[in-house]
Amino acid sequence: MTQFVQDIIFKNGLLYDESAGGFVPGDLLIKNGKIKAIGQNLSASVAAVDVRGAWLLPGLIDMHVHLREPGQEYKETLETGAAAAMAGGFTTVCCMPNTIPVIDTSGIVEFIKKRSQNFLVTIHPVGAVTKGRKGEELVEMADLQRAGAVAFSDDGDSVKTAEMMRRALEYSKMLGALIIDHCEDVSLSEGKHMNEGLVSTRLGIYGIPHVAEEIIVARDILLAAFTGGRLHLAHVSTKASVEMIREAKRRGIPVTAETCPHHFSLTDEAVVLFDSNLKVNPPLRTAEDVAAVKEGLRDGTIDVIASDHAPHAPQEKEVEFDAAPFGLTGMETAVGLVFRELVQPGILTPRQVVEKMAINPAKILNLGDRSFKAGNKAHVTVLNPAQKWVVDVFQFKSKARNCPFQGWELVGKSLGVYGNSQWWSEEIAVS
Repeated sequence: MTQFVQDIIFKNGLLYDESAGGFVPGDLLIKNGKIKAIGQNLSASVAAVDVRGAWLLPGLIDMHVHLREPGQEYKETLETGAAAAMAGGFTTVCCMPNTIPVIDTSGIVEFIKKRSQNFLVTIHPVGAVTKGRKGEELVEMADLQRAGAVAFSDDGDSVKTAEMMRRALEYSKMLGALIIDHCEDVSLSEGKHMNEGLVSTRLGIYGIPHVAEEIIVARDILLAAFTGGRLHLAHVSTKASVEMIREAKRRGIPVTAETCPHHFSLTDEAVVLFDSNLKVNPPLRTAEDVAAVKEGLRDGTIDVIASDHAPHAPQEKEVEFDAAPFGLTGMETAVGLVFRELVQPGILTPRQVVEKMAINPAKILNLGDRSFKAGNKAHVTVLNPAQKWVVDVFQFKSKARNCPFQGWELVGKSLGVYGNSQWWSEEIAVS
């Protein structure tokens, strides 16, 4: 249960200090929902949380989730999605527009903002690029932006034509808006179910070739260079995509990118289990692709780690692999996978984790300064980077259970979150 506490002090923590690039011992005092003071041995007559040496970092941001409301509330709702976000350590999420109806009018943006206005987790709608996500006519971007849309995407599909993508980037540039790009040439992927390669051949499953992603990555990087519009490439999964993004950044093209925990934690070899929870879009790739994604994270080519949380009902996933929908739940396992797969092996430093899961998403989405500075609105994640835990999908806060990591031992766990003058934790009591 969340507790409304405008005034609170976090004691005995290790606070993320952006200027130092690491964590320093100290306390964090919040008053009226804003950071009041940072330092050691602070005292105040307010609610207190003793974090016992855990990390205090700017609230994590997941800039790519599917919350299914409106239209598919049997899979997830804004409320259950927010609960999953809190359990995963996120204080802010961005919900994608492939709902029913599509988030393509200001009214639907306003509906989501109003439904979630009292949540601890801030939910930012992402508006569609085209009406109905059909690729035929641009939405009224200015209206959606005024209503609260933080970016635009036809996620679930690419913007169909280069001409439409060009217009979207030109128009979004005038608004200072961001286009989030789902990169998939459906003429190469339609009716197919996993990565095309040796494993798909062995299993007899129709495969999606890596170029289905890379063709759109190349197209839209060229269009971003041509228009000057801001482009963010979602769920990057292949070696060639990483290489193209690296070159685009070297050339000064306004491109950023994200990848997902499953794209650095699993390869297409896992599909030999025929577990439909492993069916994701883009599909799990080869070990070579996974290595390239990890290097892209390490060297800064990939700016953000996002979950692509895609909940489905059990009856939809408990079918043959070919018949199942794409997608897995991701918010509640993201932190544990990051620390197990990236931090423990030395691929990312703690500073890079904070950048890719909090600082960079805020900058890319123009959400303001999220660092611990007096006067800033308080968004806080309390995290134990060494805590080991075992994934149990039946304990998830999400409605959905379509997670391929059941039974995995992960390391790194959120202990609680603070946002919008509310505190939530199942681990630490307020005194």
